Amino acid sequence: MTRSIHLILCAFVASLVAAGCANTSPANDGASAQLTAQLTAQADAWDQAIVAKNAAAVAANVAPDFTQIESGGAVIGRDEFIKDLLDPTLRIDPYKVEDFGIRVYGDTALLTGRIRMTGVSEGKPFVSHFRYIDIYVKREGAWKVVSIQTTRMRE
Repeated sequence: MTRSIHLILCAFVASLVAAGCANTSPANDGASAQLTAQLTAQADAWDQAIVAKNAAAVAANVAPDFTQIESGGAVIGRDEFIKDLLDPTLRIDPYKVEDFGIRVYGDTALLTGRIRMTGVSEGKPFVSHFRYIDIYVKREGAWKVVSIQTTRMRE
């Protein structure tokens, strides 16, 4: 796996942790407190699965038609995303999520935030600062992430 793929994956992982590590914005576009708490807990559990490299739990949160749009514009699908995310050469250090928010529009939820992340990818340290959006859709009673987009920020 290339260093740039690892950095993009790190950005994604950070977006998942954001839901569990930050407060939701006061105005979440009509989402109930219960739904906001549910989505936050789900994203937090997914992050824990990613950190633990729990393939089944990671895959369970990702919709079959999932895509990630990377900072450079590349698009990857579900299988490649999960494989790269679970790569044993990737380690993410603890970080702080800023500007976290959840907005819900019917059966679609947007989780957004900003993260400055460090870690190790293929034995080399990395630093990444980015904004993200995770898009969840409720299907057959379950919320699944269908798309993620990350945008690198200048240091």
